[in-house]
Amino acid sequence: MFSLRLSACALAAAGVLLPALPAAAHVTLEQRQASPGTFYKAVFSVPHGCSESATVRLRVTIPNGVILVKPMVKPGWKIETVRGSYPKPFSSLRGAKMTEGVKEVVWSGLLPDSFYDEFVLTMFLSSDLAAGGILYFPVIQTCEKGEHRWIEIPTSSERPSEPAPALKLVPLNEGTRS
Repeated sequence: MFSLRLSACALAAAGVLLPALPAAAHVTLEQRQASPGTFYKAVFSVPHGCSESATVRLRVTIPNGVILVKPMVKPGWKIETVRGSYPKPFSSLRGAKMTEGVKEVVWSGLLPDSFYDEFVLTMFLSSDLAAGGILYFPVIQTCEKGEHRWIEIPTSSERPSEPAPALKLVPLNEGTRS
């Protein structure tokens, strides 16, 4: 009798948890908050391909106010950075004015749909960014067949089906890692 009740409870709990599972299928950031004026290690989790098709390319757009971007080398993957001018100069950690930098990072390789991987960038979050804000990192995941465009920004009335990975900016004293 006890095991029957336990099984029923487990099934009920699983039913409650199942609707949350699709959100885990999105490209997301491992650490979802950081402070302006600090270095941040962005780890983009890629849990699947496109309808059972392997991922062959991942393009991450860098939001305004993020500088000193460096991608981590991934064995077997080619890395390309696209540089451009910033809309306004940003101060680096040492006070130097940065007028241009990495605007996009593109990895090209092969990630079978049945595998999971992570793509890593280090960056500096300019002190010009405001705590309380949110930075969105649009990601385009191209597969052998099809693509996912993780570029949608949520609104108060709608939850996007392919949301851009988001980073909440918090005050430095809230215990974030730099």
